[in-house]
Amino acid sequence: MITLGHAQAIIAGTIAHAQNAALKPLGIVVLDAGGQLLAFARQDGASFGRFAIARAKAHGALAMGDDTAVLAERAKGNPVFFGSLVGVFDGGLALSPGGVLVRNGDGAIIGAVGASGDTGPNDADAVSAGIAAAGFPTGASA
Repeated sequence: MITLGHAQAIIAGTIAHAQNAALKPLGIVVLDAGGQLLAFARQDGASFGRFAIARAKAHGALAMGDDTAVLAERAKGNPVFFGSLVGVFDGGLALSPGGVLVRNGDGAIIGAVGASGDTGPNDADAVSAGIAAAGFPTGASA
């Protein structure tokens, strides 16, 4: 289970990475395994649309069971299907890196984090750093 305390630690770690890497200001969303919002933060200077994009990244990762970087690659080979999913999920799917699943030590999905504001790969790196900072496994072996 991912708690509010975990979500706050993930956000703090994500922001720390973003600041150290001199990324553009991010919006960061943390969802539990059921897709419910646990926490959101918007760095100073991030546009108001960053919430919706970050939420779509996190929601899409949960809905499809994979990080959005992986989904974006899969979508290249099946664009009609993945395009239709945006409608199926009422816009809750963004096919850009930055939506990362949170797993417990057993590998079970317990939530997802989405970030938006810099490039997709930079968003994903910041989120992964935040997840690691909160003590959760990251990467393909997670």
